[in-house]
Order: sequence, then structure tokens, then C-alpha cells
Amino acid sequence: MLALDFGRARTGVAVSDPTGTLARPLGVVERAASRDGLAELARLIGAEEAERVVVGMPLTLKGERGEQARETEAFVTALRAVVEVPVDTYDERFTTNLAEQTAAAAAEDALAAAHLLTSYLQWSSAARE
Repeated sequence: MLALDFGRARTGVAVSDPTGTLARPLGVVERAASRDGLAELARLIGAEEAERVVVGMPLTLKGERGEQARETEAFVTALRAVVEVPVDTYDERFTTNLAEQTAAAAAEDALAAAHLLTSYLQWSSAARE
């Protein structure tokens, strides 16, 4: 599984291990919504053999969709048009804060994607039980 913490300028990327239990930061894609950015994401998804992509949905603290969420929805639509794997969204409200508090060598955007993926993996594991 591959996770994306979408941002207009920089999008953090993280990937899970084959068992779907651990997430690690992979890197950052610049201008991911552009033609080149979407091509790079499609390449990464193929290279990592991802079976699903999860994109963080930046809801407001009240759980509503603001301008950033609408931009993310447009990005998700564009991404779905260039990849053959399912693309889901998942509430990312606190992943950036967690990334800011995590000491690591990876880029903050990639750490946010890793936190998003960890949360999603825990949620999906609990949902299956």
C-alpha cells in the first residue's frame, strides 16, 4: 500500500511493508497534481507494486471539507485517471502535527504520509476483525 500526503507544492509518499503492518517514508514528489507529478506517482506506484493508494483528506477540525479538501478531491480524480489501482481517501487531520513531532531523517511531508498510512493500516486491520 502507498500513502500520499498531498500538497500543492510537495506531496509526501510512504509505503507499507508486504504484510500491511508497517509504514515507512519513501520521499516527496514536487507538484504532484501536474502532468509530470502524476507520471512520477504512477511510476512509484508501479515500482513499489502498490495494490492500493490512500490519500490523506485534509478535513477541518469539525470534519468539514474546506478549500484544501476540494483541491485534494480534484487531485484524487486526476490520480485515478492515470493509475490502475484503487485510490481511497482517509482523514489526515493530525498527521502533519505528528510528523512535526517525529525526529527522523525523512522529509516532513513523507513522515506525514507514513503517519497517515500507519493510521489507515490500523483502522483497516480493526475493520477486518
